[in-house]
Amino acid sequence: MTAPAYPPKPSPGDRIAVISPGAGLPGLFPRPYELGLERLREEYGLEPVEYPATRRMGSTPRERADDIHAAFADPGIKAIMASIGGDDQITVLPFLDRELIRANPKPFFGMSDNTNLLAFLRATGIVAYHGASVMVELGRPGAMHPQTADSLRAALFTSGPYELRPAERWRDVDRDWADPATFDAEPETRPGTGWTWLNADRVVEGRSWGGCLEILGWLLMADREVAHDLTEYDGGVLLLETSEDMPSAKEVFWTLRNMGERGLLRRFSALLMGRPKTWSFEQPNSPEAAARYAADQREAVLSAMRVYAPNTMIVFDVDFGHTDPQLVIPYGGIVRVDGPARRITVTY
Repeated sequence: MTAPAYPPKPSPGDRIAVISPGAGLPGLFPRPYELGLERLREEYGLEPVEYPATRRMGSTPRERADDIHAAFADPGIKAIMASIGGDDQITVLPFLDRELIRANPKPFFGMSDNTNLLAFLRATGIVAYHGASVMVELGRPGAMHPQTADSLRAALFTSGPYELRPAERWRDVDRDWADPATFDAEPETRPGTGWTWLNADRVVEGRSWGGCLEILGWLLMADREVAHDLTEYDGGVLLLETSEDMPSAKEVFWTLRNMGERGLLRRFSALLMGRPKTWSFEQPNSPEAAARYAADQREAVLSAMRVYAPNTMIVFDVDFGHTDPQLVIPYGGIVRVDGPARRITVTY
């Protein structure tokens, strides 16, 4: 594969496509979606453009692929953002026209199930952006988290280095979007705990790959958008984070073990592990249970890395996954992990 290229950036006043490559949840929960659109207009100066499947649950994979094609092909659209994730975007990939998208590169923002499209774009030669969906990050009650807002602004409109910083305050407990009272005030947050560094005796600079661990597992099983020549990932930075489905420590270990057996883990010079989401509506953990879950996940990651990539530099609890704030990371772009200085810098 050739090295992905950064697509041209939008400017305030430009049009941005809002699509639902995974699930049409804006149709079920209009409040956070409309709030996110309002912030795109008022805080970022961008004009959102919707597509036929954006608000429609149950759209077919081909219909969602048609929206992706239309957004990339329209010369008046300068960037693309997912409304939210989902769980079946992998079924959209076979319908995508790689040459059409390659000929019309644009910045794409999304995460979670959008790991599928991020990996597709990287393999197509386009740098995309892990983070910032309309409903979750822009539709946050009360206000966007300031670190999310600043990171997104830099990723949207600027080029060059941007230093990521540990969350000053964070959260992973959600409130019900169906309850209007949810949007009366900002969600409760707790003090940040910083990042944890291992093997931090060197500086690594390389292209990123990865995303939501559950989605990566599916891509690997389906053998889609993963390079067969694993030298593609040599010296790179692996991004991993887990979703609100809260996979068990065993599942996390098994996925990483199998990535290790494939020879993937040892290719990367650094691993950024996202702060795990430890609470969900299906599993509303107490603070004690949440701490145990996070500790068990960290040990699962370490158990796999000790076997398959013992010298890889690891940074735990980086704020780029399903927790809040969500720092935007270029996917396929350059990430610099400076162990001695304990600094992470991305190139937007």
